[in-house]
Amino acid sequence: MSTENPTQKSPNIADSLAATSAAETFNPNYVLDVGNNITLTLGADTLLIQDPKIVKNIRFCGLRTTESTASQEIPFYNILAVDASDSTLTIKYARLILKDDYTPSTLQYVLHGDAARAEPWIERLLELAYGDAQRNKRLRVLINPYGGKGYAKDLYTEYAAPMFEAAGCTTDLETTTHTGHATEISENIDIDAYDAIVCCSGDGLPYEVLNGLAKKPNASEALTRIAVVMLPCGSGNALAWNLFGTNSVSSVALGIIKGLRTPMDLTSITQHNARTLSFLSQSYGIIAESDLGTDHLRWMGAARFTYGFLVRLIGQITYPCDLAFKVEIDQKDKIKEHYYAYKNKKPELRPVGPGDQTGKGLPSLKYGTIDDELPSDWEKLSTDTLGNFYAGNMAIMSADINFFPASLPNDGMIDLVMIDGKAGRLKALSMMTAVENGAHFDYPEVVARKVTGYRLVPRNRDDGYISVDGERIPFAPFQVEVHQGLGTVLSKSGHLYEAQGPS
Repeated sequence: MSTENPTQKSPNIADSLAATSAAETFNPNYVLDVGNNITLTLGADTLLIQDPKIVKNIRFCGLRTTESTASQEIPFYNILAVDASDSTLTIKYARLILKDDYTPSTLQYVLHGDAARAEPWIERLLELAYGDAQRNKRLRVLINPYGGKGYAKDLYTEYAAPMFEAAGCTTDLETTTHTGHATEISENIDIDAYDAIVCCSGDGLPYEVLNGLAKKPNASEALTRIAVVMLPCGSGNALAWNLFGTNSVSSVALGIIKGLRTPMDLTSITQHNARTLSFLSQSYGIIAESDLGTDHLRWMGAARFTYGFLVRLIGQITYPCDLAFKVEIDQKDKIKEHYYAYKNKKPELRPVGPGDQTGKGLPSLKYGTIDDELPSDWEKLSTDTLGNFYAGNMAIMSADINFFPASLPNDGMIDLVMIDGKAGRLKALSMMTAVENGAHFDYPEVVARKVTGYRLVPRNRDDGYISVDGERIPFAPFQVEVHQGLGTVLSKSGHLYEAQGPS
């Protein structure tokens, strides 16, 4: 692995300090002189280190050499921990080693004289480094040993654990042994003992964890108190893509360390006599069939979905059903207006502590269950030519699939997309390639709504596929309603998903 350090630069120090006032530049809370002509300056968004001994490894005509830079710049976001003891200042930070991969590194300086003089500077640096993020998080780490083709434990040990340790996070590690084990663990978890549950897996483990928390007598309190996050060790990893915009384990670990407590909508699914929670999506039609119906082709990797999609597209298979919705917004221009109004408002972070949910169980179902009469104000639709029914609670469904570009974490609405199965093969292929940046949203064949509830009843088929968060559920009628801000996650922005919004 290269020893080059991309965080070491030759910055224009004057430019970097332009955003700070002259008074701040000479304020001891912003500049720390550690002797030997070394100064540590808190700039606009970076820690600026001026040190004549700093060198940078470079390559010239294939040969490795060095050059003096006299300065180093570390983004505040990368600062993990700072401490002064025994006259030594220690700075731990996440060093960028590749495009999106980090490793913890340490800088140490001898403090000459009274070490206490560094305390205001240290506290100011930590304030800039963490902002509204909780420091020293207590993490319950669950590892799916089958995640990442069996490499989940190795990925955690090599790329995440060192980052958590450097940042002063405490970790309580357990490997799941069977399907549903994560549900059992989270159902019995002490919500006062942890700040977040970290799932080293794909999207299946977060699904289990959320439904385990939902089984607690004080389910609403538990879902509010404990954030649920993922280290991407599976195939889809949608939760990581949406919250942190990356599939890199070390980058997501840094995101968890710096993550902001963010309220997130969850949905209740009722089917037969069962009620479960969903955090990601529900699908019926070509998407569900292409995913769940190709499980026997997992050896193909991500290509199995494309293969399944093309097979069904060529056959122009349709999926008859009866639908009903509680529509809140049904025009694309209005959906876009709603998205950007939400984007431009101030984030509402979730505070640490029980808040107003102490002792509360799951919220009641205001629309009833699948067995109840439909509310009178729901719109009804019966179709014989449905090609794709896809309901999303997040924007990104997997890498390069920004299927719901207008999805928002906490707007209290489900994004619903429907596409007619007779739209045409070429048009469907064109939409498929436009999904990466969300451009398919503007295709006239794509019918988009924001709803607070819906019901789907399959017709004319005895068996088929219905997917909830990538997991197969019985092929039977089901009903969904959203619960605004019921869940809690850690996210990079505290406000939006890391996806390109609608154009």
